[in-house]
Amino acid sequence: MRGLVRGADRMSEFTSKRGSRTHYKSRGARPTGLNLSSGKFVSVQTMIPEFVVPDLEGFKLKPYVSYRCPKGSEPPLTAESMFAEVVAPQIKKDFEEGTFNKEQLEKYGFETTQEGKLFKLYPKNFVR
Repeated sequence: MRGLVRGADRMSEFTSKRGSRTHYKSRGARPTGLNLSSGKFVSVQTMIPEFVVPDLEGFKLKPYVSYRCPKGSEPPLTAESMFAEVVAPQIKKDFEEGTFNKEQLEKYGFETTQEGKLFKLYPKNFVR
């Protein structure tokens, strides 16, 4: 019975008093200054966010897109379609001219090693 009474109260409202020092219950806002030990708040200019908004004068598009608008006509971009659009024409051109060399695939964007890569392509889909 003692274990049920002690500990955090998980049913009460979660407020900023119950979170860590940096937790603000609103929408993730960070403080724009420092609270001093004397109780004063000092605003720090570099901590205040600065929004850079381009000049939209004469801009015809609206910020809202209706859900009733027709779907896009272009298919989604995949690795295969990107290869077919970018690399394949270069390889085909070099092959027809007779300058294609299987040892110089770096020219087309292929990488010989996977060192330092976060996702390594082994062994099925890594060009060797």
